Amino acid sequence: MEIDQRCVLDALPAMVWTALPDGRAHFINQRWSEYTGLDLEQCRVSGWQSTVHPSDQQKTLARWHAILASGEPGEMEARLRSADGSYRRFAIHCSPVYDDDGRIAEWYAINTEIDQGKRAEGSLRQRKLKLAAAERQKVLRQSERNFKLIVDAIPALAWAARPDGTAEYFNRHFLDYLAIGAEEAEGWGWTVAVHPDDIIGLTSAWQAILASGMPGDAEARLRRFDGEYRWFLFRAAPYLDVKGNIVNWYGTNFDIEDRKRAEKALQDKERELGIIINTIPSMVWSTRPDGSPEFFNQHYLYYVGLSMGSKDWEPATPLSEYWDLTASVHPDDVDRLTATWRAVLTAGKPGETEARLRRFDGEYRWFLIRANPLRDEAGNIIKWYGTHTDIDDRKRAEDALKRSEAFLSEGQYLARMGNLSWEVTRGKIVWSEPLYRLFEFEPGTLVTLERIASRVHPEDMPLMADMVERAQRCERDFEYQHRIVLPDQSIKHLHLIAHLARNDAAQTEYIGAVLDITQRRRSEETLEKVRSELSHATRIMSLGALTASIAHEVNQPLSGIVTNAGTCLRMLAANPPNVVGARETARRTIRDGNRAAEVIARLRSLFGKKAATIEPVDLNEAAVEVIALFSGELRRNRVLLRTQLSGGLPFVGGDRVQLQQVIMNLLRNAADATSAVDDRPRLVVLGTETGEDGEIRLFVRDAGVGLDSHALERIFEAFYTTKTDGMGIGLSVSRSIVESHGGRLWAEANEGHGATFSFSIREYVQREIAVHPSAVTSTPAGAIINRGFS
Repeated sequence: MEIDQRCVLDALPAMVWTALPDGRAHFINQRWSEYTGLDLEQCRVSGWQSTVHPSDQQKTLARWHAILASGEPGEMEARLRSADGSYRRFAIHCSPVYDDDGRIAEWYAINTEIDQGKRAEGSLRQRKLKLAAAERQKVLRQSERNFKLIVDAIPALAWAARPDGTAEYFNRHFLDYLAIGAEEAEGWGWTVAVHPDDIIGLTSAWQAILASGMPGDAEARLRRFDGEYRWFLFRAAPYLDVKGNIVNWYGTNFDIEDRKRAEKALQDKERELGIIINTIPSMVWSTRPDGSPEFFNQHYLYYVGLSMGSKDWEPATPLSEYWDLTASVHPDDVDRLTATWRAVLTAGKPGETEARLRRFDGEYRWFLIRANPLRDEAGNIIKWYGTHTDIDDRKRAEDALKRSEAFLSEGQYLARMGNLSWEVTRGKIVWSEPLYRLFEFEPGTLVTLERIASRVHPEDMPLMADMVERAQRCERDFEYQHRIVLPDQSIKHLHLIAHLARNDAAQTEYIGAVLDITQRRRSEETLEKVRSELSHATRIMSLGALTASIAHEVNQPLSGIVTNAGTCLRMLAANPPNVVGARETARRTIRDGNRAAEVIARLRSLFGKKAATIEPVDLNEAAVEVIALFSGELRRNRVLLRTQLSGGLPFVGGDRVQLQQVIMNLLRNAADATSAVDDRPRLVVLGTETGEDGEIRLFVRDAGVGLDSHALERIFEAFYTTKTDGMGIGLSVSRSIVESHGGRLWAEANEGHGATFSFSIREYVQREIAVHPSAVTSTPAGAIINRGFS
C-alpha cells in the first residue's frame, strides 16, 4: 500500500481497515489502532475478531465469511472492545476494490459507531469508504509520480542511474549519510565519498555490471557525514522497457561494516586457531572422508622428524602420497592399528586405539590415537580429525602399578591380610581379593554388613554393633579384634584397624585393613596358659616366702619369751624363790615381746605410708604403657577398652611404677567385673581429666556387675574381697600407694551397670613429701610383697 494512501486513510475520522482477498488483515488506520489498542502485527496474530464481544463473535464471523464469498459490498454489526476494556456497538461496512483485471485486490472496511440513531452518519461514512477506494485507484495510477517519495522514506541508501551508469537520483537517506547535496552527488560526484583505496575497484566492478546488463554486487567503503568510513554492499539491477532496453539502473547500498568486522575477526580466529593447532603439545591431524591424510600439524611432523620446510618433502608433493597414519608405527602395532582405523571408517563413529610411534631419534613411545568425524548438515562425513596423545609415561606407570598390585596382593596373601573401604552413608563396601579368601566368600561378590555379620561369632556381635555405632558418629579411628565362624565351623581370629577419610564426593569413608591373627592368638593363648601357671606358682612361692619370712622374724623373739617365761617359773618355784633372777628374766621376756611387736609393726608398715622422692609423671603416658601390658588379657576376656585421655594434662608428682601398679590393679578389677556379662558389650573406659580443685584425676569405668552399698563401704579394707578367688589386698595396697602420694582413691556405683574407681593426685612440684619413717622397709618380706603385687 502506497504511503500517500496510508496517509489518506489515517486522516479519515473513522476506524478504517483493509483486508486481503482471503479476509486476512492487511492494514489498520491510526483511529482503529487507537480505539482497540492493537497494532497491525497484533491484529494479524490474534485477528481483528479478538476485539469482537464473545456473544457476537459467531454471528459476526459468519456474516464476514458470507460477504467474502459473495464478493459484494456488505454490512454487519458487532460490539467491539476498546482499549479501556469497554464495548461499543459498531456497524461495519465492507467493500471490495478491484484491480485492472477485474479481480478483488483488497477489501476496505469502515467501523461506524451506532449511537442514538447515527446510522445515517454511518451511510455517510460508507460513502467516504467508497471515496477512499476510488482514491486508491487514483494512487495506483500515480505510483510512478510518487516513486521518489517512497524511495526517500525507505530506511536504506537508494539511488538511480542512467543507462550509461552516471548517477541520476539519490534518496534523502543517502544524501544525509554522505552530507552532500543532490546536485553535487549527480553524475560521478558521489565518488568523492568513496575511500581512496576502494575507488578503482568499485569503478571497475560498476563498469563490469554495466557491460553485462545484469544485476551485480560490489563492495566499498563510504565516508559518513562524521568522517568515518564504513563498508557498504552496492547492489544494482537494470529496469527494462517492453523492448528489453535498459531504461534506468536502480540500486541500494547496505551497511556491511559489522559483517566485515566479523569476517576479519573470523579470519583472525582462523589464523589464531592455526597457530594454536601447530603449537599445542599434541599431535593433530585430519583426513578426507576416505581416510587419506590431508593435514598434520607441526608438532606431529617435528616428532617424526619432518617439517613443512624440510628438504625431505617437497611442498608440491601431495601429503597423502608422501605420508600416512601408519608411517613410523611400530611393526608389531601396524596390523592392529590398520584394522582399527578401517573399522572406524566403516562405522563412521568416533574411535580410539593405542600404538607405539617412532620418534625422530628412533625411540618408540606409546600413543593414544583418537579419531572423530566432522559431518555436514545432511549428516555426511566431510572430514576426520584426530590426535595422538603421548601416554608412554602412563603406560609405564600402569605397568609399575600392575606389578605393585601383584606384589601387594602376594604380600597380603603371605601376611594373611586384606584391605577394605566402607562408605558409611551409602553402605558400599569394597574388599581386596585376600579379604574374600579370609572370609571364604566368592571373589567379586557383593559385600554387605549383613553378609559380614553372618560370619561373626555370636559372642562378638556386640563388638560389631559398637563398630557400626562409632562409624555412624564418624569417629576418626577404631580397632577391634573379633572372631568369625567359617562354614566348616572353624574359627578365625581377626584384627581390624580402620581410619576415617573423605572420598571425592565428601562422603564419610573408612579405609581399613584386616589381619588374620589366628595363629598368633593360639600362640598367645598357649603362652598365657604357661604364664598363668608360672604366675600361680610364683604367687604360691611368694606366699610361702612371705610366711617363712614372717615366721623367721617372729620365731626368735617368741622363743625367747617362752624360754624366759619357763626360767622365771623355775626361779620362783625354788626354795627359797630367786626373786632377783625371776625379775631379770621377766625383763628379758618384756624385751622379747617388744621385739616381736616391732617385727609386726614393720610388716604392717608395708601397707602404710612411706617417704618417697616425688618425680614428674605423665599420667596419660603411664596409663598407655599399662594398657599395652594388659591388652593381651583384655582380648582374651573379650573386654572392649576405650580411652578418654584428656590432652594437655600437667605432670603429677609421684612414683611412676607405684602409680602404674594402681592403674593395673584397677584395670584388672574392671575386667574381672565384666567377666560374667553376656547380654551387653564388656566395656571398660579408662580416662583422665583435670578436677575442679586442680588435681589430676584418673578413672576406670566398667559395665560389669557393679557394687552394692555394703561393698562400697568395705571395698578398700585389707583382706575384704567380692571375688571368689580374691585375697582382698589389691585395693588396700592401691589406696595406701595413692595416699602416700598425697592423693585419694574412691569408688562409685554407675547409673545403670558397673562401677567407677577413681584416684586423684596433685600436680608435680619440686619438693619431697615426708611421711612416717616406719613406712620405709627393706626387709625380705617387704620386697616379696611388692614384687608379688607388681
